[in-house]
Amino acid sequence: MVAIQGIKLLPPVVTTQQALTLYKKVAVIKSKIGRLNSELEHSIVDSHLIQLLALNESVQSTRIEGTQVTFADMIDDEDKKKKRSEVIEVDNYRHALSLGIDLISAGNPISTRLIQQIHETLMAGGTRGTTSARGEYRKIQNFIGPDNKIEHATYIPVAANEIANYMANLEFFINGEHHRTFDNVIVSDNEIVLDEATDPLIKTAILHAQFESIHPFLDGNGRVGRMLIVFSTMLDGLVDKPVFFVSEELEKERLRYYNFLNGIRGNNADWFGWINFFLDVSDRMTDSLLNKLIAITKLSQDGLEIIGDRKETLKKAWFVTFGQPWISAKHLSDVLAVTPATARVALNELEKLKLVESDVTKKRNKIYVNFSLLRLMQ
Repeated sequence: MVAIQGIKLLPPVVTTQQALTLYKKVAVIKSKIGRLNSELEHSIVDSHLIQLLALNESVQSTRIEGTQVTFADMIDDEDKKKKRSEVIEVDNYRHALSLGIDLISAGNPISTRLIQQIHETLMAGGTRGTTSARGEYRKIQNFIGPDNKIEHATYIPVAANEIANYMANLEFFINGEHHRTFDNVIVSDNEIVLDEATDPLIKTAILHAQFESIHPFLDGNGRVGRMLIVFSTMLDGLVDKPVFFVSEELEKERLRYYNFLNGIRGNNADWFGWINFFLDVSDRMTDSLLNKLIAITKLSQDGLEIIGDRKETLKKAWFVTFGQPWISAKHLSDVLAVTPATARVALNELEKLKLVESDVTKKRNKIYVNFSLLRLMQ
């Protein structure tokens, strides 16, 4: 099998009929996103829920890369001084995602600087893969294949000396600005150019696939690329909150995900196939997120009823578990700015009310878990 090589510069082209099919799907998804935005606006666990969804995204995105880490693994390693590399990867992903969300929220564009900052945080020490070139685009040729031999490669990305040109082309596209390279696209009468002014959801699908195919880093491209989906939907105002996390759905169809990505590479790119797949994933993700949001909001309200007119600290502690489903007294004390003793009393009280659970055999350094919440995330 001969490896596919390289990718064409943006913007891509589809037929008029294909564009009509895509935009019909976009209309349906945007209607659901409108309901999602409304639910988020009225949710009493808004900020905590975003933390939880970001955590879930971090777990699912690293699983796409072949790790087997789960929420249970994160709980097991919470109080360990030396964490497993896969758990560190999830933590790094959370930190990188949080950094990117803060930068976009502050008005920064999606630029080479931002992407490299994200990568540097993602590839911090203790993870698998190549960390020596953290935050730097590769200076050598890389490839995707079953082993470390380029002759067995299934895909060979653009050469290192072409990365700057390809990334400039992508950055202008992402940020809705025209670039000189866009003028080179040739279309026939029955074709449409999906340029920088195309619908935000379609544009997000394109930018993710293009970034993955440029493969600018030696390692970590997939994870950075999936973070860019979140940043792009924030940048274009598609969602009111940074919750457009598709990794859980992509992980369910990992083989199809990689097959469709491979389909947009080389000289005969099937952009319709990839975008159509991405929209289907986004549709399922929006349905799933809506259902989770409704169920989580109900769980939080049920907990408040159980707590009743007890101390306000207890209610605050209950809400904190929605952003951090497994938590220590030390962590809670830091979040609420109370003493560790006060935090421990609150967590013990929540446990008596059967809202959280801990390892009853441990006397010190207990981790309290909101299992009801974790079940809703399955």
